[in-house]
Amino acid sequence: MKNSDRASLRALLNEMVQEQKLIKKGKFYSLNKTTLNVQRGEIDIDHNERFVIRSKTPKGRTEYYRIESTKSIKLAVGDKVEFSVTKKKKKGIGNAKLIKVIHKENIFVTGTFDQSSYHGFVIPDSKIFKKDIFISKGNFNAAKNGDKVVCEIINSDELESEYNEPKGKIKEVLGKAGEIDVELNSVLKKYGLKTEFPKNVIKQSEEIKFHLDLNDRIDLRDKVCFTIDPDDAKDFDDAVSIELLKNKGYKIGIHIADVSYYVRENTDIDIEALKRGTSYYLVNHVVPMLPEKLSNDICSLKPNEDRLTFSVFITLNRNCEIQNYKIKKSIINSKRRFTYDEAQKIIDTKKGDFSKEILKMHDISKKLTGIRMKEESIDFETQEVKFVLDEEGKVKDIKLKQRLDSMRLIEEYMLLANKCVTEFVTKLKKKLDYPFIYRVHDDPDADKLKDLSEYVKQFGYTLNVNDKNSIKELLKQIKGKPEEFIINNLLIRSMAKAIYTDKNIGHYGLGFPDYTHFTSPIRRYPDLIVHRMLYDYITEPEGLNERIDNYRKIIRDVSNQCSTQEQNAVSAERETIKLKQIEYLNNHIGDEFEGIISGIIKNGIFVEINELFIEGMVRFKDIEDDYYEYDIKNHCAVGLRKHKMYRAGDKVNIKVISTDMATKKIDFVLV
Repeated sequence: MKNSDRASLRALLNEMVQEQKLIKKGKFYSLNKTTLNVQRGEIDIDHNERFVIRSKTPKGRTEYYRIESTKSIKLAVGDKVEFSVTKKKKKGIGNAKLIKVIHKENIFVTGTFDQSSYHGFVIPDSKIFKKDIFISKGNFNAAKNGDKVVCEIINSDELESEYNEPKGKIKEVLGKAGEIDVELNSVLKKYGLKTEFPKNVIKQSEEIKFHLDLNDRIDLRDKVCFTIDPDDAKDFDDAVSIELLKNKGYKIGIHIADVSYYVRENTDIDIEALKRGTSYYLVNHVVPMLPEKLSNDICSLKPNEDRLTFSVFITLNRNCEIQNYKIKKSIINSKRRFTYDEAQKIIDTKKGDFSKEILKMHDISKKLTGIRMKEESIDFETQEVKFVLDEEGKVKDIKLKQRLDSMRLIEEYMLLANKCVTEFVTKLKKKLDYPFIYRVHDDPDADKLKDLSEYVKQFGYTLNVNDKNSIKELLKQIKGKPEEFIINNLLIRSMAKAIYTDKNIGHYGLGFPDYTHFTSPIRRYPDLIVHRMLYDYITEPEGLNERIDNYRKIIRDVSNQCSTQEQNAVSAERETIKLKQIEYLNNHIGDEFEGIISGIIKNGIFVEINELFIEGMVRFKDIEDDYYEYDIKNHCAVGLRKHKMYRAGDKVNIKVISTDMATKKIDFVLV
């Protein structure tokens, strides 16, 4: 062997030792058996905000693994990692040993600054990043005791050992912790949300003008199309139409804003949209995915203005069964902008603009729902709150958002369009193996369902964890009961998170074997790239093979980015809701409310205030009539002397005794 070959071999062996694929003992090398099953994945968080590893099987199924002996201090959501499986389950979550982080992002943490004479600490907001962060005096950046700050971890490479302490420097001072505006801004910083667009993106968007492109488009400007959206919506990305056929069937039109016509791949606008992944709908404002010039004007299907669209035409028979569909670029002129309340009034009174079309659409939507529910769909009922704000933006009332029939109408039509688009591409893939982004929903966590089946026994219900119809039957049984939303929420938590991926495993919740997101390209990036792919596959332009190769290269990273940003949006929305709830209760300290016990843990009882839908805690130490402990086996709190029991679903009266904006805690006592 030549000396040069020996050197190359030695370098290769040393590299494999560093990668822990080989073990070196003296002059000898051997396989590292613990890393024979090394896999790659990405750091995610579970419902309890604990780190897990998300990985894909060769068949595209998403799997999750708990990290054994986790050193979570060094991890961040989105980190790429190598790991080995130590315990695998056919269903549910397995265990894994973390080998190394392949790629780490800079770690930024929001928290409260605690200052002493010569140094300070940042107490993190995140439940994941649990250790306080040491700040030397030279890194205070004018922060003062009690400030809410953004801190950068400066020794992340040293945090391989759980015994090393994190060190940081203050990058930005947001204001005093506990002040509502400061805390809301902190949520934006925590999830990396930018309310302003970069100057180059704004400049590029301002240069875009509406263009009446009739090339290879169906002209629908004379057709009756209209939009139905929330009353505060400013971006209208979907319109609907209906036509009665001679055979008493129907031709449904779902017309989606043609954002891909204006937002071209790899432009500054496109790159920024991918970074954001989605629009963020927070209590106090919206953080849009696209600049306002596009989202609220050129792309928005505003009434009485010509707009470019991508349409799905679906033919249904008189029983509302799909007969065929056609997908085509189009141009429309919306004849009316309805709010959900306005459309609902027409459904209720049978009178109003385009009442004939709306009433027929409503009738069809109910039949579509019936068909879906008879098949594999599960219909979860979730509570969404609406904040009534005063002129200063302060919360003066909290109400429950009603799920109107007009909302269900639009939901069904969007589901129909998404389903047909995916079926179209799936048929193409069988012949040509085209890449695509799917919206998938894996099977539920078996362990969580098993725990839930034990939990619901206290209410007199049974749940067969191996039977999807048993879940649907449980949802029917709890309808209108006090415990309805408690069990609903627990069921949702036992479900896997829906994600975007290039591998199609179907959508468990909807019961669709083929599903994607096509209908909201103004506010979701996956819909935008689906539009691009779909148009390429339909028209087969020159250079299609090159575009397909490009899609194959980027599709997985785009899917992961959009899934991560979607989860960030959900978490940010949840935190801003909690902050505004606390703002409301700050004016009701000492007031009494009726509530329902929503959960019990070892420290106390969670109670949700009826009508306001605000959850707080009654700590066992604050219940004066006895000493209470949590009976984990029977899911109840029991007084040791008097044996009084509290269970989830029990109605109670509470008094608000304290709130903490910085920690987002709400404390009640029983009355």
